[in-house]
Amino acid sequence: MSTTETVLLIALAGLVILILGNIAFQMAAERKNPPIGIFIECDGVRLHYIDCGDAGAPCVVLFHGNGTMIQDLILSGLVDRLAHNFRVICFDRPGFGYSDRPRTRIWTATTQASLFAKALDQLGVRKPVVLGHSWGTLVAIALSLRSGYAVSGLVLVSGYYFPTSRMDFWLMSVPALPLLGDLMRYTISPIISWAIMPKLMRTLFAPRAVPREFKNEFPISMALRPKQLRAAAEESAFLISAAAQLQRQYQDIRCPVRIVHGKADRLIEADQSRRLHEALPRSLLHLVENAGHMVTYADPPAIADAVATLALTAPTRIA
Repeated sequence: MSTTETVLLIALAGLVILILGNIAFQMAAERKNPPIGIFIECDGVRLHYIDCGDAGAPCVVLFHGNGTMIQDLILSGLVDRLAHNFRVICFDRPGFGYSDRPRTRIWTATTQASLFAKALDQLGVRKPVVLGHSWGTLVAIALSLRSGYAVSGLVLVSGYYFPTSRMDFWLMSVPALPLLGDLMRYTISPIISWAIMPKLMRTLFAPRAVPREFKNEFPISMALRPKQLRAAAEESAFLISAAAQLQRQYQDIRCPVRIVHGKADRLIEADQSRRLHEALPRSLLHLVENAGHMVTYADPPAIADAVATLALTAPTRIA
């Protein structure tokens, strides 16, 4: 056997070991972190969600950001705060947590909003108040713009609403590429992601420290599964185009809007929220001092109050 053949054989063996190791890692992560909610089958997609609080009260729907899952909004305290007075539904968006993300569809914000409108119809939810964090704000906006499904109000937190030049998002989208991305996600991407995770978390929470409950309880291993890395990479790739598409429709939003952003956000500048506030005459803007992208942890009482202000005027559940 030649030297070249030996090197190729060793490289192939290494790839096989990495692929099998990542499959085993994914299975171990899911055994350690079983589903915490229930499932609904909608339009051929299996969605995982929690439904808590008073079933007869006005409903609040929560959408998490890119790379996270239901647990993020639970650990922030928002779910418990809101569940005292409202019915709270929080989904794992497609590809995150335990929700499916079929590869036969392009999962734009509009596609996701269409799916969630159908899911909420199945759950008997009418005119909810919708809260979105980060990438979830685009889904919330797209849902509010649907002609066949009405929402009572929007609470948009740490969102990206206007396209800008963002090389970091393009670099983060590489694992979404066909074939090459698949190979990366089952070999080196989980390792690289694990290595950069501490710095990323510090950036997201800066200028504050990463909360102890997030460090101890957020299932990071679930976020590093190859299938969730694909969803996160796709959403990084879609972010700028989604904002470009939706910004032409902001004037069509008819429900009241509350906008919240951390002044010191290092991922998405607070100017994004200032510009949206200017574009939406009915909106109210709250910029939180000494808070970053994860402003949901910095000021959950103010965010919950913004939701409550809108939800108190929403209709009760229609069975």
